[in-house]
Amino acid sequence: MLLSAYWTLGVFLVLSGAFASAALVMSWLLQPKSPNDIKNSTYECGMNLLGSSDVQFDIKYYMYGLMFIIFDVEAVFLFPWAVKYKSLGLYGFIEAVIFILILILGLIYVCKKDALTWK
Repeated sequence: MLLSAYWTLGVFLVLSGAFASAALVMSWLLQPKSPNDIKNSTYECGMNLLGSSDVQFDIKYYMYGLMFIIFDVEAVFLFPWAVKYKSLGLYGFIEAVIFILILILGLIYVCKKDALTWK
């Protein structure tokens, strides 16, 4: 019984991998291949390009975005806890306090590394 469940999962993974690979290969084979200078140029909403399109962004923008996503997703985990707060009892409260302490430790670490300061 258990082996048949794994067999089904294995067949599903193989078929889904084969389908994804076939889609990528077919896309590569069927794409139009007639490059020229106009098609290879950067398109800027119909305006002429000003300067190089290879602009390097500062890492602090990515760090702010990454920290926002991390703390935002972790805050979303607190909503189900708040809905079921009364039925979870003391055990649920202690788990939430530990979770919030881990968030606070992460925020302290980020502040110690000066990742939140604009330089």
